[in-house]
Amino acid sequence: MKGQEWYQADDIAEEYDDKRFSRGGQLIDRREKAAVLDAIMPIEDRKILEIACGTGRFTVMLADQGADVVGLDISAAMLQQGRRKARDADLAGTLDFLRGDAGRLPFPDDHFDTVVAMRFFHLADDPEAFLQEMRRVSRDQIVFDTFNRFSTRSVYNWALPMGSRLYSKSEVAVLLAKTDLTLVDVEDDFLLPYGLYRSIPNALASPLRALDEGIGEFSLSDHLASVSYWNTRVR
Repeated sequence: MKGQEWYQADDIAEEYDDKRFSRGGQLIDRREKAAVLDAIMPIEDRKILEIACGTGRFTVMLADQGADVVGLDISAAMLQQGRRKARDADLAGTLDFLRGDAGRLPFPDDHFDTVVAMRFFHLADDPEAFLQEMRRVSRDQIVFDTFNRFSTRSVYNWALPMGSRLYSKSEVAVLLAKTDLTLVDVEDDFLLPYGLYRSIPNALASPLRALDEGIGEFSLSDHLASVSYWNTRVR
């Protein structure tokens, strides 16, 4: 996985949420969580695995909605932040955090209803192998996102400390076919890059987001969107 050493550093974990999901990044956080909730509903009592759960943004949210969730991540420092969030939350479901490798998931076949992998595929060295492993442990659904090749994401991609893999729609379609997954729905969003939203206060980011969403209503804009949210089913 790209940037593995950088990602596991203690100081990165401590600052991760503040740097990415404060200021205008709050809009990104809100949209990503909505995409996951919309794909999985109804959530209560669903057995869910989140790959690369990081600081637990989605795992804590899903447990709060009544799911039984396992969050897996390679970074002990990130998991520590997630456990801290879980302690502060009054969870309706159950939540366990586990350190592990997404390429070798420590679970039997068909163990989960849903597997979620957000903010992961742009770092994957072998996305097909990772997707195959997720499909192995899911009996129903896999939800993930990708950053798109023909988008503003490519403008600042070179500046990221770990690099980033960008995808075309056709590449993802090939991945789904190879891993025997059926596409239920895909949502495209954010014509403007994430980095712009994170760099400005929410008061400035909100009108930009409204403009972004307005332009996004036109079908041609789907090809220029920075991110796609994929909802797939196991055949």
